[in-house]
Amino acid sequence: MMIHKALLAAVIVFAGDVCVMEAQGTRAMTIGDLLTSVRVGDPQLSPDGKTVTFTRTVTTMPAGSRNADIWAVPSDRSSPAKALIEGPKSDNTARFLPDGKHLVFLSSRSGAPQAYLADADGKNVKVITSLSGGVQAPLIVSPDGKLIAFVSDAYPACADEACNKKTRDAEETDPVKVHPLTRLPFRHWDEWWTTVRHHVFVAEIAGGKTHDVTPGDFDSPPHNYEDGAIAFSPDSKELAFVSKRGEKDTEMWTTDHNVWTVAVGGGPITKITDNLAADFQPVYAPDGKSIVVRAQRRPGFEGDRWYLDVYDRTTHAKRTVFTTPDLSVDDYRIINEGKMIVFTGAEKATANIYVVPFGGGVPKKLASGGALGEVQYVGGVGVATRSTLTSPPEIVRVNDDGTIQSLTTDNATWLAAVDRPAPVSMTVAGALGAPVQYWVVKPPQFDPKKRYPVMFLIHGGPQGDWHDGWSNRWNPQLWAAQGWVVIAPNPRGSTGFGQKFVDEISRDWCGKVMTDLNAVFAAGAKLPFVDSTHMGIAGASYGGYAVDWIIGHTNRFKVAVTHDGVFNLESMSLATEELWFSDWEAGGAPWTPAARASYAKCSPHLSVNKIKTPTLVITNQQDFRVPVDQGLQLFTSLRRLGVPSEGLVFENEGHWVLNALDSKRWHETVFAWVKKYL
Repeated sequence: MMIHKALLAAVIVFAGDVCVMEAQGTRAMTIGDLLTSVRVGDPQLSPDGKTVTFTRTVTTMPAGSRNADIWAVPSDRSSPAKALIEGPKSDNTARFLPDGKHLVFLSSRSGAPQAYLADADGKNVKVITSLSGGVQAPLIVSPDGKLIAFVSDAYPACADEACNKKTRDAEETDPVKVHPLTRLPFRHWDEWWTTVRHHVFVAEIAGGKTHDVTPGDFDSPPHNYEDGAIAFSPDSKELAFVSKRGEKDTEMWTTDHNVWTVAVGGGPITKITDNLAADFQPVYAPDGKSIVVRAQRRPGFEGDRWYLDVYDRTTHAKRTVFTTPDLSVDDYRIINEGKMIVFTGAEKATANIYVVPFGGGVPKKLASGGALGEVQYVGGVGVATRSTLTSPPEIVRVNDDGTIQSLTTDNATWLAAVDRPAPVSMTVAGALGAPVQYWVVKPPQFDPKKRYPVMFLIHGGPQGDWHDGWSNRWNPQLWAAQGWVVIAPNPRGSTGFGQKFVDEISRDWCGKVMTDLNAVFAAGAKLPFVDSTHMGIAGASYGGYAVDWIIGHTNRFKVAVTHDGVFNLESMSLATEELWFSDWEAGGAPWTPAARASYAKCSPHLSVNKIKTPTLVITNQQDFRVPVDQGLQLFTSLRRLGVPSEGLVFENEGHWVLNALDSKRWHETVFAWVKKYL
C-alpha cells in the first residue's frame, strides 16, 4: 500500500519538472528538429532496481538513416546515461536475466534479427538463435533464467528450421514474384501474409537449442499484435500466448483472440479464455494460481473498452478486477508481490497511471499530465516514459518516496532553443450538448494582438484521440511553427471520455461527430487571435475521411490535406484487411441492407462533385488498411472536376509515413501546399 501514497505525492512533484522541461526558446521548431529528435523507449529495470536499460534511436540527416542502440542509466541518477550495447546495426529489446548479471537482447548485426546474450555491462556478446526467419519481439525471459520466448515467422507445413530455411530460400530465389492466395487474411497492415505464420519459439539461453511450440496454420500471436502476447508461468514450465484459432478465413472478420497455454517443451495447447471478443496480454499471478487477461466484451468491436479479467487456473472461474469508473486499460503490470495492479489509461486527453488492488476495487490515479506509458516496477522503484505536446518521450523514474524525475534528457538542447507555446485545452458543446474537448496550439512568438490563419487537425481511428503527448508524424507543435494556430479536436469516437462517447461514432461517421467538429470549427473561428477567413483542414485515416466528407459539404476552408483517408466506403469494405472493423462501423457485411444504407448516407465519394477546396491527396502503396485506391479515386475525381489538387503516392510506406526521408518530403510538400492557399 505504500506505493499508493508515494505515487499520489509524485503527481505534485512531477508537475514542477514539467515547467522546467517546457521553458521557451527563441526560434521556431523545424522539420529537422522533429526528424532528428532522439527517440527513447522500452525502459527495463534490473532485478535490484538500480539500473534502467532502454532503447535509444538516432536519425542521421541528410542520409535519413536510423539506428537503435541499448543504453543504461542508474535509477538513482548518480551518473548520466551511457551506451551499453551499440553498433552500426540495430540493437534493442534488452531484458535482464533474473541473476542481474546478464541480459538478452535483439540485434540485426549479422543479418536477420537474432537473440543475443551479454553480460550486464554489455560485454561478452554471444548469439543465441540462428533462425532464417529472424527473431521478433516480444522477447521474454523465463523466471528460472534458462529460457527465452519470442516470435518468428514459420511455414505451417514445416516441422523444423531446416524445412523453414529451405522453403524461405526457394521463395526468395524464385524469379516469379507472385502472391498465392489460399486463405484470409492474405495481407495485413503493410505486409503480404500468404505463406508464413507467426509462431512462438522457445530457446535455451545456454546452447541456443530452439523449437516451435505453436506449430500449424495459425498466427500466434496475430501479426501486428505481438506486444504482451507471450508470458512464462512462475515455475517456467508453461507459456501463455494469444492466438485466433477459429474456422478457416474467419480470423479476417472476427476479433475473437483468445489466450492459450502450452508446455515450454511444446505439446497440446489449452484454451484459457471463453470470451468471444478480444483477449490479450496474459500475465501470470506470482503464485501461479491465476492468469490476468486484458479483455473486451463486444465481439467484432476493436474500439471497445478494455477490462482486466482474472482466470483461476484450478476452477477456471473468471472475475473482473473493476468495472467502475469507466476506464479502459491500455497496459498493466502486477506489482507488490501480487497485491496490486498498476496500469495506464486515457482520461480527458491525457495518458495516466492508475493502481488497483489485485483482488478488486476502485482504481486510484497515481500520476497524470502528459502521456505516461511503458511502466515498469521493481520493489519500490518504478520507471516509465513520458511525453507532452511540447516534448518528446523521455525515461522518468518513480521513487517510493514520492518523487518523479527525468532519467534522460536527450532532447534538452534543441528543446531549450525552440519557442513552444504551451497548448491550451478548451471545451465546447457538441451534438446533444455533450462537451467536446479540443487543443489550441499557438505559433511561436505569439502576439495576442494579431490574427493568425488556423489549421484544424482531425485525428484517425476514429477510436483514438489527440492527447497531451508527442507525435513523430502529425506533430501539432511543428504545424504551429509554420505560423498557424493549430486546433486539434476530440469529437465523438475519441477515447478517454467514456465508452459511450466512443460508441457514438460507430454506424454514424457523418452524424454526431460532424456536429461536434462543426462546433469546434465555429468556436475556433471566434477566438480573438484567429483569422476566420483563412482556415484549413487536414487529417489522416478516419481524419482523412472526415476531411473528404467535410469539403464535400462546405466551402469554408481555404485548403485541405487528406492522408490515407477513406473515400469510398463500399469499395473500402471489400479491399481492407481487418474486415471486422468495416463490418462493425457500417453495421454489417457489405452486402447487408444496414451496410448499404450506411454507405449511401455517409460515403464521401457521393458528394465529391460539390468539392471546391484545393486539396492535397496522400496515399501509400503498402497501406493495406486504407488501400491506395481510396486516395486515387479522390484525386482522379478532383482533377476531372477541375478542383486544384495534387497528390503524393509513397511507394514504400504503409498507413504511416515512417522513413525519415519520406517524412521529410511529406512535411515539405504538405506545408508548402497549405501555405500556397492559406
